[in-house]
Amino acid sequence: MADDTHGWTAAPGAAERARSVLAAAWSCAVTAEGAREELVGAHGVTDDGRVLLQVPEDSALLAAAICAPRGEPSAVLEFADVAPVPVRDRIRARLWLAGRLAARDGRHVLQPTRVVLRQPSGTLVVDVDEFAAAAPDPLAAAEARLLTHLADRHADAVERLTRLVDHGSLHGAVRVQPLAVDRHGLTLRVERLRTSGDVRLPFHAPADDVSRLTERMHVLLAQAGAASRPRALQRQRTDGEG
Repeated sequence: MADDTHGWTAAPGAAERARSVLAAAWSCAVTAEGAREELVGAHGVTDDGRVLLQVPEDSALLAAAICAPRGEPSAVLEFADVAPVPVRDRIRARLWLAGRLAARDGRHVLQPTRVVLRQPSGTLVVDVDEFAAAAPDPLAAAEARLLTHLADRHADAVERLTRLVDHGSLHGAVRVQPLAVDRHGLTLRVERLRTSGDVRLPFHAPADDVSRLTERMHVLLAQAGAASRPRALQRQRTDGEG
C-alpha cells in the first residue's frame, strides 16, 4: 500500500486501459468463421480504435472472407498485454475486440462492436463509444523500454521503493520487480515462494510524458529515502548474506 500523502490516486479507466493494450501490442490472434491465425506485426490502429490488418495472401482468413455473407466475416481479435520484465504470470491483461472484417484498399478493417477487457481484478465490457473516443496512455509505447531499464540498471532503486510499501504486503517476499507504469503510477510485483501480489505506488500528479515521469519517479525515491527499510526485506537480505 502506498503512502496516502501522495494525493494522486487515479488509475487508468477501462477504455484507456484497453486502448493502451491495443497500442502496445505487437501481435494478435484472429478468429473468423472458424479459422484462427496468429498475426505478428501485421496490424495498425486508427485514432478511433479501428484495427487495420495486413493479412498474408495464403491466410485462411481470406478464404473465410470469400465464404462469408457479403464477404465480411464476423471476427474476434485477441491481444495479450505481456509484462516486459520477467515475472510470474506475465499476462497482465487480455483484450478482445469483436466485429466484422471489411476489406478496404488491400487491408482488412475491423470496427469493434464489442470490447472486452480481462484483468486480474476482473473482466469488463467496455462501452464501444468510450473505447473509440479514448486515447492510449501517453507512456504506453515507451513502457517496455522504461520498465526494462529500471529492472536491469536500477535494481537498487526498485528496492528503495519498497520502503513505500507496508510491511504486511512484503511479508515472505523473495523478489520485487517493476510490473507496469502509466501516467498515474508505478506498479510493483511482489513475489513470494508460492504466491505473488501487486502494489501500486501512485504519483502525486499525472506524468504525461517521459520527462514528467522522471520527475515523478524522483519524488517517489525521495519519499522512499526518508522511510525506514521494511523488516521483511531486511530479514531477506540478512538471510542471503548468511
